[in-house]
Amino acid sequence: MTLIPPDIGYWIFSAVAALWVMLPAYVPNSAAAVFGGGTPIDLGRKFSDGRRIFGDGKTYRGFLGGVLSGVAVGLVQILAAFTFGLDMLPRHTILSVFLLATGALLGDLVKSFFKRRLGKARGESWLIADQYDLVVGSLLLVLLVYPGWLVENITLPILVWIILLTPLLHRVVNIIGYYIGVKEVPW
Repeated sequence: MTLIPPDIGYWIFSAVAALWVMLPAYVPNSAAAVFGGGTPIDLGRKFSDGRRIFGDGKTYRGFLGGVLSGVAVGLVQILAAFTFGLDMLPRHTILSVFLLATGALLGDLVKSFFKRRLGKARGESWLIADQYDLVVGSLLLVLLVYPGWLVENITLPILVWIILLTPLLHRVVNIIGYYIGVKEVPW
């Protein structure tokens, strides 16, 4: 018995499905950079180790703008699926897109908390954590609040594609963000 189905179309479809299902989680980080600025979420406070809790890069405006952008993309997906009968793709709900978008930025906040504990500066690269914080945060929040949706829509092949595609998308989006002036570093 082989683990890889011989039908290449199955794997291509799974890649498309992975992008589709994660789009509400992929958008918020970039949108937060665009909408960011203003009051930091940690209000400038420091943790018991004397370092900032999250840092200046995590703001209320960025968080809210990021979540709303992810939800807006998800609502467009719901409308498109309904309008064009895209029943073969994972089916989003208002709750799933809200959880994916919010979870992505909560994952980013948790990563920033630990980056500060390790003494890493804002914008400093942290391999693997920088790429997968949004995946872990979004899928964990969905698992905690809406596990039935997760089990129904994130199959093993889709999860494999999410793991493979996320670092590539992360890199491309960060390079674009750097060149258009929204990010200070291209990673």
